[in-house]
Amino acid sequence: MTKRHITTSLALLTGAAVLFFGLNFLLNPDGAPDGFGIEPWPQGNAAGYFVVKGVRDLAVAATVFLLLARGQRRTLGWVVLIDAILPLGDALAVLTHGGSLTTALSVHISAESVVLLTAVMLLTERSADRPEARGAARQPAAR
Repeated sequence: MTKRHITTSLALLTGAAVLFFGLNFLLNPDGAPDGFGIEPWPQGNAAGYFVVKGVRDLAVAATVFLLLARGQRRTLGWVVLIDAILPLGDALAVLTHGGSLTTALSVHISAESVVLLTAVMLLTERSADRPEARGAARQPAAR
């Protein structure tokens, strides 16, 4: 398996995970928060937070899948690197709102690590690893 295949798999995993979390918060607001790490969860109008989190996650997933499908791997690397702020923010929310360090580390910082690894791998792909670059190398120069 090549680095490109591993990186593509990680990007798909990143998009699929955040898609799952987004849909889970939108479609299962009673059960989705259980593994997040903050207790008790908002009630009444404050439960609108679940919609905000769900829509945020769906937008992130759509961006990952769009850039991957369009072959914009370098741009995807930058976007994924910027998106690494999200699990870090989630970990800080857990730690500053009564959640445990164990949950912050095991759930959110582990996700942060995968996201950062994915970004670094995307950003360090050599242009020779890209199909369009290999094809261009075989083409004779235009005169």
